[in-house]
Amino acid sequence: MKLSILVLITAFAVGLSIGLVNFYFQKDLYYMLVSFAVTFITSFAVFYYLIEKYIYSKIVLIYKMIHNLKLGKDLKDALGEYVSSDPINDVEQEVKEWAGAKKREIEVLKKQEQFRREFLSNVSHEFKTPLFAIQGYIETLKDCLVDDPETAVKFLGKAEKNVERLSYLIDDLDSISKLETGEIPINYERFDFVPLAREVMEGLEDTAKKRHITLSFKDKYTHPAYVKADREKIRQVLINLIHNSLKYGREHGNTAIKIFELHDQYLIEVTDDGIGIDEKHLARLFERFYRIDSHRSREEGGTGLGLAIVKHILEAHEQIISVRSTLQIGTTFAFTLEKIG
Repeated sequence: MKLSILVLITAFAVGLSIGLVNFYFQKDLYYMLVSFAVTFITSFAVFYYLIEKYIYSKIVLIYKMIHNLKLGKDLKDALGEYVSSDPINDVEQEVKEWAGAKKREIEVLKKQEQFRREFLSNVSHEFKTPLFAIQGYIETLKDCLVDDPETAVKFLGKAEKNVERLSYLIDDLDSISKLETGEIPINYERFDFVPLAREVMEGLEDTAKKRHITLSFKDKYTHPAYVKADREKIRQVLINLIHNSLKYGREHGNTAIKIFELHDQYLIEVTDDGIGIDEKHLARLFERFYRIDSHRSREEGGTGLGLAIVKHILEAHEQIISVRSTLQIGTTFAFTLEKIG
């Protein structure tokens, strides 16, 4: 409601009250009208002046500050630009919107803080495990280097494996950091996705055989599927996804790739018939170091960053990845790539 209408209604109410009181005591309609008119005009002038000077102008100032600060302007600019025609209602709306936005920001910050704590805890744990193992092997080596050289060689090999794990962990963290900051460029090129998928499957064939898992295409692709992307980075995406399916797939199972042609994209699915993933884990599956079964994950090896790297690579391509899974039935990872003729 505008100030003039608000003051007009208030003055009318005061004038009518005084006029009715006057009529009650004097029983004269003329004096009632005169007292009403005088009171109405006086009340309007006084109320308008007082509200305008001491209340309304302050509300206008507050509204201007809120409105402009909400737009991201600094305090100096916020004091002197936008003026609303109805700041009393608008300031209420602006404050509600601003409060809602701040509440959402606080919730996001709380989630980020929780993620930061978990991430630091996970990083610390991932580094401590191989470091403590290396420390133990070195201490044992000191005792048996001369007396039992065969055992010393065995422990040296174990220490070497833990050093390699640390190296992989640091490389993966470095890769994610560079993908996030854009330090690793995306070298777009036109290539056929089908031969790349075959190359990756051939490269992982020995790993699949150890677990008696069959790698295959769901369909026979006789026509090329040309995409615009960074070939080597998409190779890494496929390696990580297939390796993940082999790690959690069931023995004598299957891992298959299927390509769907969309309007301006290809949808690629990597499907296994393994143990599956509980629905409560799906939303966090691409977080760094997030593991569903941490004990089994460490036994199988890896840094816990494979899916996080996949997500960052595809986001750098401005593409998406999703996952669907059913316990004891299997899991499907699906991602898109830009189609090009």
